[in-house]
Amino acid sequence: MADEKNRVYIFDTTLRDGEQALQQSLSPKQKLQIAMILDQLGVDIIEAGFPISSPGDFESVRDIARVLKNATCCGLSRALDADIDACRDALKESEHYRIHTFIATSDIHVKDKLRRSFDDIVAMADRAVRRARNYTDDVEFSCEDAGRTPIDHLCRMVETAIAAGATTVNIPDTVGYTLPYEFGNIIKTLFNRVPNIDKARISVHCHNDLGMATANSLTAVQEGARQIECCVNGLGERAGNCSLEEVVMTMKLRGQYMGGVYTNIECTNIARASQVVSGVTNEPVPSHKAIVGSNAFAHSSGIHQDGVLKNKNTYEILTPESVGFTENNMHMTARSGRHMIRAVLDKMGYKEGTYDLDDIYQRFLKLADRKGQIFDYDLEALLFFSHDQEEETQFTLDNLSVISGGKNVIPTASVRLKIGKRTRMESSTGNGPVDAVFNCITRLTGIRLKLDHFCILAKGAGTNAQGQVDVDVVYEGRHYNGKGLSTDVIEASALALISACNSIYRAQIIEEEKCEEKMEA
Repeated sequence: MADEKNRVYIFDTTLRDGEQALQQSLSPKQKLQIAMILDQLGVDIIEAGFPISSPGDFESVRDIARVLKNATCCGLSRALDADIDACRDALKESEHYRIHTFIATSDIHVKDKLRRSFDDIVAMADRAVRRARNYTDDVEFSCEDAGRTPIDHLCRMVETAIAAGATTVNIPDTVGYTLPYEFGNIIKTLFNRVPNIDKARISVHCHNDLGMATANSLTAVQEGARQIECCVNGLGERAGNCSLEEVVMTMKLRGQYMGGVYTNIECTNIARASQVVSGVTNEPVPSHKAIVGSNAFAHSSGIHQDGVLKNKNTYEILTPESVGFTENNMHMTARSGRHMIRAVLDKMGYKEGTYDLDDIYQRFLKLADRKGQIFDYDLEALLFFSHDQEEETQFTLDNLSVISGGKNVIPTASVRLKIGKRTRMESSTGNGPVDAVFNCITRLTGIRLKLDHFCILAKGAGTNAQGQVDVDVVYEGRHYNGKGLSTDVIEASALALISACNSIYRAQIIEEEKCEEKMEA
């Protein structure tokens, strides 16, 4: 049975500190959606917002407090009576809630921002904690910029907050300044010098300005901290906060080497939480992001692919399934080896011995050098088409004209395609210019596909940059990818869809040849 003293509580501040970093505020409905996901994830405390900051934030905190089933709802306040009362008013409908009050303690903040003496700051902290404690027995106090606070002052402030009734005391590295050994020593010193520290849970809140947030948080845990304040996807002010998924999965994988620490997070919900937060906040997850990035379980190197195919543990310390992904991704690129090609063909039903692997591999390398990434339908085409045919196109854009404008103009497109040896033209309207173009192309090709993913990126800088459009479409249950590049993003969109249609066309020919072979057999 797990030892409760080794449990590390996860305090999620995605809706407060994370939201502060967004270009625009989230609506109460969006915040509620994220809060429900965090509750399902198993987060212990959800900092829902800063109630006094705006009527919208007050409403969000109140609505979230009403619906949470498992997590404790928390509101943030400065060490001011009005702030603390606003937290109480927003949270009072919840059976159990936390008020989190804070004040800055470093010399630069005390002197230049607050312009008070440290004695005044200590008195304000004491008063704030006592007022909050009148409303709830779950009070957290934070020493803002603790990482740059003189250690004597920090010890005094922590002792005062606990004596006033704080049940959790948070030690933030507010500007991401400290190094792991330095931050760990701060926590260690507090445990050695603060006489009443056993009466409260010590928490840490680390920022990532120097890329140390995860390391600092975990080092603090090794020194006795038992709450980590973090955000999904590492969102937060400036360079972000400590990443929830990173600290949770580190403790899950290496907890025994950290003294047996653990969390109550449902790890298989991490990927879903990451995707929901990314979608709602409109903050894409970098592909290289640890744990939840699209490349976190992807393998392109031939040596790595060979190892993973033989034993996943060779290059994967975590399984994709452990965080909620279905499987790892094997990217077929010019770095892939024969073993990867053989494995993909085998998965598609082509057994070794029915094709010339050396020939296929050499042609694969040439195609990969041209295209960058190869998909299963590209590989299949190498089996059925000759050298001259494997990139043969059935559909080619010949001309494109688009009319679009304000609310009184119906987007209209005219597209002329070369289809084999013929040329055909089609006109259509749509919800927008790209939709109108896509409607024309699907009519001209006769391919009734579903657009699953559309992404546009600027290649270069300035107004002359080219737009690259990537589309992922579904046709008869199979995914196809298309890319287009042009200084005109609408033309790039058309080229991307036509590229996908050509892949579908080649796949159709392959299916027809398979049927003919079966009939002859």
